[in-house]
Amino acid sequence: MDIVDTFFNTEVLLRTWPMLMKGLWITLQLGVLSIIAGLALGLGLALLRLYAAKPVQWLTRVYIDIFRSIPLLVLLIVVYYALPFLGLRLSPFASAMTALTMVSGAYAAEIFRAGIQAVPNGQFEASAALGMNYRRTMADVILPQAVKIVIPPLTNNSINVIKDTALASVVAMPDLLKQATQAQALAANPSPLIGAAIIYVVILWPLVAYVSRLERRFGGGNGR
Repeated sequence: MDIVDTFFNTEVLLRTWPMLMKGLWITLQLGVLSIIAGLALGLGLALLRLYAAKPVQWLTRVYIDIFRSIPLLVLLIVVYYALPFLGLRLSPFASAMTALTMVSGAYAAEIFRAGIQAVPNGQFEASAALGMNYRRTMADVILPQAVKIVIPPLTNNSINVIKDTALASVVAMPDLLKQATQAQALAANPSPLIGAAIIYVVILWPLVAYVSRLERRFGGGNGR
């Protein structure tokens, strides 16, 4: 059997394509929902770290540091396999989304914090002089400017979330990688795994190129 038949077997790919598409749909759902939840969590954590009472700021910083340090795979296994001993049993999808959100939220918090702190202090002073309260200052003045700064690193962080969804296969969630692995076992041929890799590249390569353009446009940014 030559390399084409081994890794690019058209017959095997066509036969297992529905499995790959089913896995892709679950991967996209997990990725999008985790990104949205992570952004919301990150923004909340950033605001707490910057403007909450000192004890809350300290606790927020501890959370961010811990979840930026712990490997996502370890956290995923803890959430899925350890929490049931406390009476909390989550589905594979919920476990994966929880782990991804907790980690991506910690990274997003640091990105948002850096963006907010990059806004000149004069903007805060001008808002106060106009009689704007904290909520209006953040919503109408600070955050719109900060978002422009953090778009490149947040986009890069979102790409990492999509890639990290592949780890959900360890908790038996039928994502793209899990479906490709099962298809490979059923067909006794690695072509489905190559197909899954190609699908990841097709989805993520344009996003990586888009981040590069954003970094050039906005002057760079730091992601994970």
